[in-house]
Amino acid sequence: MTARIPSAEAAPADGDDRLPPARFAFDTHTWKEIAHLLANLPVSLLGFTYATAALVTSGTLTVTVIGFPLLAATLLGARVLGRLERGRARALLGVRVDEPSPLPLGRGGGLLQRMWMALKDPVGWRTLLYDFIRLPWGICTFVITFTSLFVLWPVLPFIARGLSNVDRVMVRGLLSPSDELERRIAELESDRGIVVDTAAADLRRIERDLHDGAQARLVNLAMGLGLAKEKLLEDPDSAAAMVEEAHGEVKLALQELRDLARGIHPAVLTDRGLDAALSSVASRCTVPVKVTADLESRPAAAIEGIAYFTVSELLQNISKHSGARTASVDVWRSADRLLIQVRDDGRGGARLDAGSGMHGLSERLGAVDGLFVVDSPAGGPTTVTAELPWRDRTETS
Repeated sequence: MTARIPSAEAAPADGDDRLPPARFAFDTHTWKEIAHLLANLPVSLLGFTYATAALVTSGTLTVTVIGFPLLAATLLGARVLGRLERGRARALLGVRVDEPSPLPLGRGGGLLQRMWMALKDPVGWRTLLYDFIRLPWGICTFVITFTSLFVLWPVLPFIARGLSNVDRVMVRGLLSPSDELERRIAELESDRGIVVDTAAADLRRIERDLHDGAQARLVNLAMGLGLAKEKLLEDPDSAAAMVEEAHGEVKLALQELRDLARGIHPAVLTDRGLDAALSSVASRCTVPVKVTADLESRPAAAIEGIAYFTVSELLQNISKHSGARTASVDVWRSADRLLIQVRDDGRGGARLDAGSGMHGLSERLGAVDGLFVVDSPAGGPTTVTAELPWRDRTETS
C-alpha cells in the first residue's frame, strides 16, 4: 500500500498551512511608552541642570539685591518646563493633566508684589521638585528600557507599562494642579467681580434716587422759600401759602430720605435684629405674610443684611408678579448655616434665567458662599430656599 501525496490542487483553500502575515510585535501604545522612557534621560538631564544651576545661583545671590528676583524668574521658568513635561506625557503616555491657572502678574500692584506672588507659587516649586527627583529615575528607566530592547524584548511591553505607570503617577502628583484649589481660585475671581458689579450698581441706584427724588425736592424747596422771602413784605398771604407748600415739600423729602435709608440699611435691622426687620418688610407686602424666625442669637451684621435684602426682594416679587393670596417666611439656623425659606401660593413659573431678579439674588448669595434654590412649577406654589454661612456677631465686633 502506497501513501498518496496530495497535489497542489488539493491544498486547503482557506490557507491554514500558510505563514501568518508580517506585523509589529508591539502596538502603538507600547512604542510610545518606550519612546517616553528612552527620552527620560535627556529630558531629566535638562531639568536637573536647570533646577540645580538656577537654585544654586539665586540662592547664593540672595545676599545681594538680585537674588530674590532671580529666584522668582527661576520659578516662572520652571512653570514653562512643567508645561513641556505635561505636553510630553499627554502625547506619549495619554495622561490628561489640566494646565494650572496662570499667575495674575498683570494685576499685581507693583514689582515687589509680583515678585512675592512668583516666590510663593506652589506650581513652580513642585515642578522644581519634579526636576530634581527625575534624574535618577530617568537614568534608571533609560538603562532598563535600552537593555530590554536587546535582552528582554519578549517581556518588554510589561516592563514598559510598569515603568510608564510610575511616570504617570509622578506627573499627576507633582505637575497637576490642585483641583480644589483651582476651582476655589476661579470661584473667588468670579465672586469678586460679582461683588464689585453689585456694589457699583447699588451706588448708581442710590445716586439716581437722590438725584431724581430728594435732591430735586430740596432744590424746589429752596426756590420756593426764596420766592416766599421776597414776597414776605409785599404779599404776606402769598408768602404764607408758599411757606405752607414748602413745609409739605420738606415732609415728602424726609419721607424719601427715610425710604432711601431703609433701602441702604434699615434702622430696625440694626436696633432690633432680623425678626423685627422681616416683620416690618412683610407688613408692606400686598400679600399677607407670616414670618417665623427661630434664632437664638444674631448673625454677623453682613450676613444679617444680606438675609434681610434677600427676603425683601423676594417679597417685592411676590407683590408684583405672583398673584398669590398668602405667603410665608421662615428663618432658622442649622449648624453653621443660616437658612431662609420663602413660600407663596401664586401662579409659579419663577426662573433663574440670566437677567432676572432671581438670577441676581443667586449671584449675590454665591459671592458669599451661599446657595439659592428656586422650586416654582407652573401653576405654583413657589418655594425659594436660601442658605448663608453663619458667623457669630461677636466675631466681627
